[in-house]
Amino acid sequence: MDLLVVEKIFAYDYVARNVSAEVARTRNIGIIAHIDAGKTTTTERMLYYSGYTRRIGNVDEGSTVTDFLPAERARGVTIQSAAISFHWPQLQENVSAQNDCQEKRLIPHNVNLIDTPGHADFTFEVLRSLRILDGAVCILDGVAGVEAQTEKVWYQAATYRIPKIIYINKLDREGAAFGETVRQIASRLHTWPAVCQIPWWEGGNGRFMGLGDAVGLRALKWRDGGDGKSFEEITIDDLHHTDPALAQELISARKALVELLSENDESMVEQYLEANEDHLAISDEAIIRSLRRCLLNPESNIVPVFAGASFKNIGVQPLLDAVIQLLPDPTEAKDPEVSLGGLDGSLSSLLSGRLLGAEISSTKKTSVAKYKKANTALIENLEACALAFKVVHDPRRGALVYVRVYSGRIVKQSVLFNTNLQVSERAPQLLKMYASDSVQIDEIPAGQIGVIPGLKHARTGDTLISYTGAGSKSGPPSPLNTLQLRPIEVPPAVFFSSVEPQSLSEEKNVKAALEILIREDPSLQVSEDEESGQTLLSGMGEFHLEIARDRLVNDLKAKATMGSIEIAYRESILQPSQPDIYAFDREQGGKQGRASCVASVEPLHEYSETPSIDEYGSTTYEDGNRITITLSSPADPSSDLPPWTGDLPSHLSLPILHNALKNGALSALSRGINYPFPIHSTHIHLHLDPRAHLFGPETTPAALSSAARLATKAALKATALEHGSSLLELVMNVTITTDEASLGAVVNDISASRGGHILSLDDSGATSGPTVNNTSDSLPLIDISKVYAPPDPFGSSPSREQEQGVAVDGSRQRNIVARVPLKEMAGYLKHLRSLTGGRGTFVMSAERFERVVGQRERVLVRELRGY
Repeated sequence: MDLLVVEKIFAYDYVARNVSAEVARTRNIGIIAHIDAGKTTTTERMLYYSGYTRRIGNVDEGSTVTDFLPAERARGVTIQSAAISFHWPQLQENVSAQNDCQEKRLIPHNVNLIDTPGHADFTFEVLRSLRILDGAVCILDGVAGVEAQTEKVWYQAATYRIPKIIYINKLDREGAAFGETVRQIASRLHTWPAVCQIPWWEGGNGRFMGLGDAVGLRALKWRDGGDGKSFEEITIDDLHHTDPALAQELISARKALVELLSENDESMVEQYLEANEDHLAISDEAIIRSLRRCLLNPESNIVPVFAGASFKNIGVQPLLDAVIQLLPDPTEAKDPEVSLGGLDGSLSSLLSGRLLGAEISSTKKTSVAKYKKANTALIENLEACALAFKVVHDPRRGALVYVRVYSGRIVKQSVLFNTNLQVSERAPQLLKMYASDSVQIDEIPAGQIGVIPGLKHARTGDTLISYTGAGSKSGPPSPLNTLQLRPIEVPPAVFFSSVEPQSLSEEKNVKAALEILIREDPSLQVSEDEESGQTLLSGMGEFHLEIARDRLVNDLKAKATMGSIEIAYRESILQPSQPDIYAFDREQGGKQGRASCVASVEPLHEYSETPSIDEYGSTTYEDGNRITITLSSPADPSSDLPPWTGDLPSHLSLPILHNALKNGALSALSRGINYPFPIHSTHIHLHLDPRAHLFGPETTPAALSSAARLATKAALKATALEHGSSLLELVMNVTITTDEASLGAVVNDISASRGGHILSLDDSGATSGPTVNNTSDSLPLIDISKVYAPPDPFGSSPSREQEQGVAVDGSRQRNIVARVPLKEMAGYLKHLRSLTGGRGTFVMSAERFERVVGQRERVLVRELRGY
């Protein structure tokens, strides 16, 4: 039997034993959007209509459930992602089902929802939430359209292959343009919008009063000023009498939806032919099933689009229905990526035994029974596999570790082995979180999100496994003790500020508070300046550090002061060095440590080729530097040492040796020679002769790290002092959105005053392309002329704008794409608002570090040296 068939059979058996019906009725979703698009407002309505809350919270009043931090309520923005669970429809609803599709919709589903921040400074908070989600709702502002930060989070979700639906919000506001926003979805997000709802304006251009449902061929009308719980449903036949224009547009929307689905789903073609090519005769259940197939198909490029006005309580219940009907349950989501002992694969390949039985899989004549017998024992003892994706410090309960369970179930009092840190911890309690509130539970099954309080070591991105019979210290047997789910990548910090305790007696408390901060938010980094002794706190942006300061002083009660926010630069060498050997021989932790290492360094350029290595070597690219490790014994006739045959001491496996050398080199790169900044764009060559550089039991991983660190530092010092070094500054990709009238002033400010380079000037609806979104993937081009979008009641038509070239009143939105040094973007938002009368916005992302030259370098060096 084919090996892949064997794998699928075994994986299916395992899943059937461990996945319950509750998992199939679970949705793990996130709300993603640009700042101020209405994420938290929509979440509050979801909680209210699901029966979780009895009143609707208001962002402006600071009464929302998910924005519970004092800083969030004071500023009216989401700072940290909040997890909350509710059922939709409500559990007490007992509505008889008409058919299979209707029955699935009306059975209460457990929705685990995460409300994410929209501010660019909190990108990591969005990334770690997206890592564990199965689906997402992307909210767009119906007035502003697809904004720059929306593009960024959209493509971040795409990297994890998360199915998404779009909700166009704020259609009650003056100037709302649903049709224009739909076209921007095609041009800027590079996906085909499947318009499932169209807005219903009173009289065609008056008050926003409801929706036209293209799937169900009906209209939904909400009462003005109500809480939105009840709404009137109007059939298409009745709509022909009350609002014929909307009825006709609804028919056009249904035809466009069926045609788009027919191009991507063969089953819809069959339905269309069975209905005698009548678009209106196809059942809404068939359309929902087709939408779901297209959404879950990674080859399809369709996104369902819905409409509403959350602040006016319009459109949220149909959006919740869409979440249940269209987004995947945990068993339908993308198979999680894992690594096991240096081998990469998927979780299903692990559960099927394929990763564990790699040596068996190479035999073509393996039977099903033999295959299962070789791997069943280890797999069946794997009780649970989970990823810790967030750590929150609670003043009463201590550290709360948020986990997503991918297989099995975590039960109370179980021992969890952290494969990243190689330590075991017991889970004394398990919690289900409801924003800031919690309920104790006995277990967290596969597909669910829960919280484990009291874990002392777990960090964001750590893999936790529960294994039957695992020792409290030794953990599970090899190779399961190396099992790791795909980690969460931490973006580099670009701003920093000094942190000083107010007195010497407060130094310990401040250090403990900083440790809590960086455990909560790994995108914050703490370092110490070797020359001044100052403690430096680094973050993603000015607002990020401002929030960290408030949390440090107000929440964690640390008596400390923070200096002004500054830019983090990098240092780079100019010339290669000669090989430098260092022999480490000193006591470490009460034991003698001894090791040697040879290091050399050279500048790393974009066009530098990846070095070729043999089976004993390794090469990695990390933090802008490349580290290449080679192990060999050069032929030396005069040497009395026997030739190296590839053997290593029993306590030093090849991965441990590589990791120790790499960590030593990274430590040496953390601070430059001529400037107090990390080393960047440098290639480090570490060479180890196992015959001459290893000294039996005395050569510990710590000794190897120390030898690599000191050898690398010596090589860097030699070339930097002899040939000098250069300063590198971070250059940002900046997208500025402003009106036509302010375009000239903004362009002049960027190019003349801030040393930026203008890359393009586009309409706000034009495609931004991969350059702006910082993605190397080729994005599909969408023919806008083939995209269905209903007419907008406000503003000029697209054809008129295309003919005239510019809007008559100069209010048309334009995008300016530029490359600008980060230093010049500090405090830019206030300046932009003054230039544009408060209407301009911008978003930026790091592109790369570039050398500072000319007058700017001389000015910067004087600032750094103080003379």
